[in-house]
Amino acid sequence: PVVTGFLHLGGLRTALYNYIFAKTHQGTFILRVEDTDQNRVVPGAAEGIEDMLDWAGIPPDESPRRGGSFGPYQQSHRLDLYRRASDVLLERGAAYRCFCTPQRLQLLKKEALRSQQTPRYDNRCRHLTPTEVSEKLSQGLDWVVRFRLEKGVEPFRDLVYGWNKHEVADVEGDPVILKGDGFPTYHLANVVDDHYMGISHVLRGTEWLTSTSKHLLLYKAFGWDPPQFGHLPLLLNKDGGKLSKRQGDIFLERFARDGYLPEALLDIITNCGSGFAEKQMGRTLEELISQFEIGRITTHSALLDLEKLPEFNRIHLARHIENEGLRQKLIRQLQLLVEHVYGDQQVDQEVLEKEYVERVLLLRKGHISLLRNLVSSDYSYLWVRPSVSREQLQTISGEVDEIGKLVLGLMTRQAAVLTVEELNKDLRSLQKQTKETKYSSVMKLLRLALSGQQHGPSVAEMMVTLGPKEVCGRIHKALSS
Repeated sequence: PVVTGFLHLGGLRTALYNYIFAKTHQGTFILRVEDTDQNRVVPGAAEGIEDMLDWAGIPPDESPRRGGSFGPYQQSHRLDLYRRASDVLLERGAAYRCFCTPQRLQLLKKEALRSQQTPRYDNRCRHLTPTEVSEKLSQGLDWVVRFRLEKGVEPFRDLVYGWNKHEVADVEGDPVILKGDGFPTYHLANVVDDHYMGISHVLRGTEWLTSTSKHLLLYKAFGWDPPQFGHLPLLLNKDGGKLSKRQGDIFLERFARDGYLPEALLDIITNCGSGFAEKQMGRTLEELISQFEIGRITTHSALLDLEKLPEFNRIHLARHIENEGLRQKLIRQLQLLVEHVYGDQQVDQEVLEKEYVERVLLLRKGHISLLRNLVSSDYSYLWVRPSVSREQLQTISGEVDEIGKLVLGLMTRQAAVLTVEELNKDLRSLQKQTKETKYSSVMKLLRLALSGQQHGPSVAEMMVTLGPKEVCGRIHKALSS
């Protein structure tokens, strides 16, 4: 990728398809940093991209950080290689030095736009004689290297779009391949690097499809065999518009910060695209690798509906909670969240104990989309004891004391192992021992006494989560206040 910013969902999707393809064929997934446009390089972006690939669970096998047999993996560290390659093309007459000034090029552009044509270089310096070139060099004029585009390009077979060819010489001027500052353009750098790094397959965005014929002309000029190309259709908003980078809504850092799991992001960006026999939610990376077929990628743009992301996350979060090892990580994260959100409200240290936090996670599995849902106001009763007065309870039923005693008795008997199913039965029979309070009112009263709220999980689940000791403490407190 280019390092003009941080990794967003479109970049993640391209990286993921390359990763899946490499793993399907027991190949190597390579991260090569394209930083030849020095004016647009954002400091820290290269490290940020690799950090995010690690976070997403699709780390490169070879990269600037990890190294490998074909380094360096940063184009700004390979300038000598590009210079030697451009010298080869100059010697073969496949490229030439261009001395046109930026002012002349600007005039050409203005002229084309005025006559409503696509701006293109007029190939003026292509026709300079060796003597004229020597003269200009002796005058110390600035120059760039341009590649001679030839007519009659051969068709190539794209892994996604099928047979393709673009007569670039008919619509473009000869492209710059080596700039005045000694840095190559993408066209030269990617061809040279793919050759020397032994790249077999390139999966990249569809915006490069029309440039591929140009790249194949470069391979031909060098006498090299090209890799196979596959161009991935665009990733768009659900309404067909471009994903907006401006709001920062699609950068991976934002999703990581908001508590989304990488598995959910990998799942949603493949679910909305193609490359698989069927659409299904909840696929793991292993399943993505085993089910992927490049021939199933269609040329239709992938429409991404981010409103569905919480549902994808709910499925993967439930899977994390079920897994013993992953659950321990979630317990620690939730403990930190509780301390952060409720720290100043004098959290009883018992609610931060591993067993209690684990019980909360297991009972709420499948009900929450994000871990941080558990520290929202709806769940505050889990971490902070509610302030409920006896008067509030009496507005629900006049049998407050009787119901309180029945529940305390039930908790003493049930202290061994509480389950939601058993408690539900016990609460039904408990209501029958009251004189005139309906079952719904008993539940309303208990919910208020235990949580200070009128909605939430079932009363039985609340009691199981809080545990007998805490339930008794809260009932006592409410009755005596």
